[in-house]
Amino acid sequence: MKRASDPRHLARILALQRLFSSYFNSGNQDVAEIPIEHLTELDEIEEYNTDLLNGIVDGVNNQREEIDDLITKYAPQWPISQMKLVDLQILRIAILEGFIGKITPPKVAIDEAIEIAKDFGGDSSGKFVNGVLGAIYEQAKKDE
Repeated sequence: MKRASDPRHLARILALQRLFSSYFNSGNQDVAEIPIEHLTELDEIEEYNTDLLNGIVDGVNNQREEIDDLITKYAPQWPISQMKLVDLQILRIAILEGFIGKITPPKVAIDEAIEIAKDFGGDSSGKFVNGVLGAIYEQAKKDE
């Protein structure tokens, strides 16, 4: 299990919270304008990787269509509109970070996503996230 003080892990959690909360603003507020200080105070987070946080949030916003196309392709039985919002945001973060943006090695992005899904998602979130990301990873290996 990741240490709760790992700045990269905390950045991913903050990215999830920021992306998740932007959904409820219904476009009234740009996701980048949601005060990160509010989230860090709520969770008593003192140190996180700002570059990773911003890279994930900006990347997911800028690459959402491409990311969602991959999710649709590798989870065809689960339309995006029917997915749990937290699972969807976790998938978006991991796909951006490990596959599209290549910010982090894919296996690290997958492991982080599974761990975050277990912490923040439902009972089956970890398995669901693992299944979708595992399928993307296997295809990416074949395409190399």
